[in-house]
Amino acid sequence: MNSIWEMNAWSLIKTGGPIMAPILLCSLLALGIAIEKFIHFSAIKTNVVDLKKRIFDLIKSNRIKEAVEVCDLDRSPVAQILKAGLIKFGSSREEIKENMEDVSLFEIPKLENRLNALATIAHITPLLGLLGTVTGMTTSFHTIQVRAASLNPVTPGDLAGGIGEALITTVAGLMVAIPTFVTYNYCVSRINRFVLDMERAATELVNCVCPITERKID
Repeated sequence: MNSIWEMNAWSLIKTGGPIMAPILLCSLLALGIAIEKFIHFSAIKTNVVDLKKRIFDLIKSNRIKEAVEVCDLDRSPVAQILKAGLIKFGSSREEIKENMEDVSLFEIPKLENRLNALATIAHITPLLGLLGTVTGMTTSFHTIQVRAASLNPVTPGDLAGGIGEALITTVAGLMVAIPTFVTYNYCVSRINRFVLDMERAATELVNCVCPITERKID
């Protein structure tokens, strides 16, 4: 007899019964979201230390326009925060902070986009597997009841379908949930890192720009 790892995908889906359809759909959605997040993170990845050094060197040389242009060429959220502060160069400390906070309210939701869907999939797929377990065992007990009512002996073959459905849906639910949950935690970690870099860059920009502006006013 072949083990579950030696069965082809279609045989597993048929054995798992109708509950396999939503589990399969969840797996495709999770895969699509994971690929989209990895592509997005790769696109906005940047060397934050190098970016800040270039920006602050330009600010100290009073080349604000060039600093803004450097930010325009960088797709990272840190660059967008720095740009928001730079375009308010010469304004008060409060105005610079407020403008950067406004941009962060736009950048952070972009980072968190579809993250709730990933968490939902990680939580509901084990429940779908459990539902499949319950329906499979219910099928087996119904078979026993029918065979007993007709005074026919129950054979292992009579119960194999229901038990197979119960076990395979549980396995499938966990196989989808585990990598999805790992992916979700990875995404949360990356987003927290982006947000921390944004907050540090904003603070450093204020501390760099405001003294220059205040000296000019004096």
